[in-house]
Amino acid sequence: MSKRLTRIGSSHGIIIDKPILEMLGIDEGTDLDLRTDGRNLIVVPKRSAQDEDDFKAAYRHVAGKHRATLRKLAK
Repeated sequence: MSKRLTRIGSSHGIIIDKPILEMLGIDEGTDLDLRTDGRNLIVVPKRSAQDEDDFKAAYRHVAGKHRATLRKLAK
């Protein structure tokens, strides 16, 4: 998908299609981190501490439940 900058007042912006926003869980109130690797612009939604805690809890659950399988896959 290609996009062009759009003039918004005296600034410029990129319009992000609704399906992408929905897939990433981004809405008007979502804070975004902008960074670059020197060639690319990287836009990442900021996640709350609760989101991070939920992810860690899910990881611990899956890792504990499937520990033997994950070890076999690692070999």
